[in-house]
Amino acid sequence: MAIPSIAAVRKALMAAPGKAFDLSARETTGRDVFPDKAEAETSLRKDAAVINELKDMLYAEGRRSLLVILQGMDTSGKSGTIKSVFSDTTPLGMEVKAFKAPSSEELARDYLWRVHNAVPRRGNVGIFDRSHYEDVLVVRVRELAPLEEVEKRYEQINAFEKHLSENGTVVLKFMLNVGYEEQGIRLKERLEEQHKLWKFNPVDLDDRARWPQFMAAYQLALQRCSTRHAPWYIIPSDSRTRRNAAVARVVRGALEGMDLKWKDPGLKPESFDFG
Repeated sequence: MAIPSIAAVRKALMAAPGKAFDLSARETTGRDVFPDKAEAETSLRKDAAVINELKDMLYAEGRRSLLVILQGMDTSGKSGTIKSVFSDTTPLGMEVKAFKAPSSEELARDYLWRVHNAVPRRGNVGIFDRSHYEDVLVVRVRELAPLEEVEKRYEQINAFEKHLSENGTVVLKFMLNVGYEEQGIRLKERLEEQHKLWKFNPVDLDDRARWPQFMAAYQLALQRCSTRHAPWYIIPSDSRTRRNAAVARVVRGALEGMDLKWKDPGLKPESFDFG
């Protein structure tokens, strides 16, 4: 069975800009994209190696950057995705930012301030573990800001991402779509397995109890903020291997689409004396 093309993965998983879709109808196993798990593993391994080479080219070029945004319910696998998709990637030129509850310093400014401050510098790949979308997801569900204020943020976010894309930052957005039953299994694993216990937070159960509200908030955010310059990809995440393989295909495609070239400084070996 052949590895699906990058174009096929994009088409299957993108929330097409301007078109209605039903998040609840999106399957979460990933078998539609990668029927064969072994092929997914092979695809991931190959793409991880290519991503590393392309990241080095991006760093050497030093003119543009790539921003990878990962959103998802607890246990959807944001950190696991980073670890696997960038498993071959050297640290040079990599920036990872995990967004947690804003500090008092951050709350004293507009909600995008801390996000813009974390956008990767030219030549780098930046990864957001959660992002500015928390301000239309958890903030909306938990009513942490007036609804009329939250409603304004979708267009503000679109304008912000358009600004980034027009100034050399390619924006990739992934919603890691884990199923309700699978999340329950993974939360239980965190309590039963010693090496996962540190991840467990009772607040996760509170969010789980609000699952319908969170899914509605995700539906709204994806619908309103999937744009031509920064589309959303809905990644089936019940299978860790298939999840990682799908994200890797899209990341590789974005880097290849940048048409990167090795920087030529014009230096010739014969111009130097190597003793």
